[in-house]
Amino acid sequence: MFLDVHAHFAEEGYDIPAEREKIRAAGVVRVILAGDTVAHSRMHRDLCAQYPELYFTAGVHPSEAAGFSAGTPDELRALLREGKCVAVGEIGLDYHWDTPDRRVQQSVFSAQLELAHALALPVQIHSRDCCADMLAMLRERRELLGHGFLMHCYSHGAANLDDFLELGARCSFGGVACFNNAKNVWESVRACPADRILSETDSPYLSPFRGEKNTPANIPVIVRRLAQLRAEEPEALAAQIMENARVLFPKLG
Repeated sequence: MFLDVHAHFAEEGYDIPAEREKIRAAGVVRVILAGDTVAHSRMHRDLCAQYPELYFTAGVHPSEAAGFSAGTPDELRALLREGKCVAVGEIGLDYHWDTPDRRVQQSVFSAQLELAHALALPVQIHSRDCCADMLAMLRERRELLGHGFLMHCYSHGAANLDDFLELGARCSFGGVACFNNAKNVWESVRACPADRILSETDSPYLSPFRGEKNTPANIPVIVRRLAQLRAEEPEALAAQIMENARVLFPKLG
């Protein structure tokens, strides 16, 4: 059995019934749909009400931080109390385009960490080109991380992995691990402890097949690659990942 801990369906052009059949045929039994705005989090909530294998997170992505208003925490709180909402996310920092302003991103990230702590929920963290500031913020707000956190699509390299692990991080890896030039990611996959590793697609992005739209149905391809890099059996790694997901996301059925 396989699972995808991070995918996006809202307004991404998927034929959901057809996609669901592909996912089930691939042996993927759980998919967590990651929120990047309140509106998309609500769309994912509605999909999850229709399909038992779908779960969701609710949060505001750092690239959308400028739209975080005084009323946003209450809107998120209502979503986060839903039975199939397993985490706050995806939240964090993204300095790749350097917009919105870094201070705005940091403020919105901190507010959502506080919300997760208040509701006793884990978080899914987006962290791109911001390693030093991300570590500084996580260390400063360490008391808010007690319910667990996932470094989604971990990209800060094996040299920094121990710093995140020391704070309690789990790390998920996706299609980038299948790329021929992803040695930095390969090293992180090999170094990640067995009880901290998870699988994702970040669909519709980062397909293991260059140029194609990604799908949670690609999770078996990704897990086989992760197992190859770790010199493990794919079935054993898939079982470990499922166990890890259930530990991190207690609301996952």
